[in-house]
Amino acid sequence: MTTPSEDIIDRWLEAVAAQLPPETRADITDELRELIVSRMEAKEAELGRDLTADEVEGVLREIGHPLAVAARYRAGPDSLIGPELLPWWLYGVKAGLLVLLAIHALSLVVTLISGPRDPGQAISQAFHGFFGSGLTLIGALTLAGAIMEHYRIRPKWMTEWRAKDLSLFGLSDPTTWGVKAREASKTSTAGGVNIRPVQVRVGGSSPAGEAVFSILALGLFVLWWLGLVSFPGLATFEVADQPVTVAGAPVWTTLYAPILAFALVQMAVDLFTLINPTAERLRALFRAAVAAANLVLLWFIAQAGDLFVLTSAGQKATVAIDQAYLTLDWLRMLDERGRDLPGVASTLSIVLTWSAVVMAISLLGSAMLNLWRTVRPKVA
Repeated sequence: MTTPSEDIIDRWLEAVAAQLPPETRADITDELRELIVSRMEAKEAELGRDLTADEVEGVLREIGHPLAVAARYRAGPDSLIGPELLPWWLYGVKAGLLVLLAIHALSLVVTLISGPRDPGQAISQAFHGFFGSGLTLIGALTLAGAIMEHYRIRPKWMTEWRAKDLSLFGLSDPTTWGVKAREASKTSTAGGVNIRPVQVRVGGSSPAGEAVFSILALGLFVLWWLGLVSFPGLATFEVADQPVTVAGAPVWTTLYAPILAFALVQMAVDLFTLINPTAERLRALFRAAVAAANLVLLWFIAQAGDLFVLTSAGQKATVAIDQAYLTLDWLRMLDERGRDLPGVASTLSIVLTWSAVVMAISLLGSAMLNLWRTVRPKVA
């Protein structure tokens, strides 16, 4: 029959053993039992008597809590995100939350301008959306950091950084965003001399800065596309004080997987830019391929025609891409379109059709430019 002191020690050792891998559990618990016995014998010699159950627990408390003791013997990192990765994790959280805040604030402004019946509800939905997407972002970054910490993954962009890419870290500073916004509004010309405030660079035109912006934006899009985050105000608006619901046309269901794959591939190319910032030719080749794939995706979307269905008070109207809108007459008629549901659908159709053309030209130019970068001679 075990004594109370032995029972306390066994319970403590069992709690430690439960946190240890099976192959090392026996050896470690034997070592810890010897440590406990030696400390108890020293304490008993000091007191001149056997220890009480409470005093045995005191010895165990001096050694430590079972979770803390087991962590000393566990292989691998002692923390979920170590001190080396913590600054990078913190930067990602701050920058990502600022981007999310900007998106939700813009969505809220659009919702309020469109004349919601209950502004308080719109504000509450915006806060709820920001809170939910923020928690998702923090969770995703924590998971990524924990994997990197556990497997000791250290990408090149953590060690082989370049000074010209350091400006992108201004993304995590709210005051920098404010300065950039004020600069855009304060630039003026006086006496024929262009007066421009001293600029604070955020991201700049460096490949790494552009890649960070792209990864953040595409990451948010992927989360939204998968339904993990939502942006209030994008699926509903008002026309003539009547709520309008926006529903996607069948083309988005058909192209769901290709669009998701395209976004992930684009993020992979941006990640490659961060990992290999000096591989200019290979990066240009990847970007040319992405632009070409985007052109093909845009062509399929345009061929589908119908993009969205607007529904209000039992009435429906379709927003579509139609080459018939590609005339200057339709552009001149934008201001003349009605403010009812068919008029709004027609206006959106004209805007999206012309936007698709501009996007196609831009993508074609990007593909050709990046292909030229892959073959042009290097400047000495």
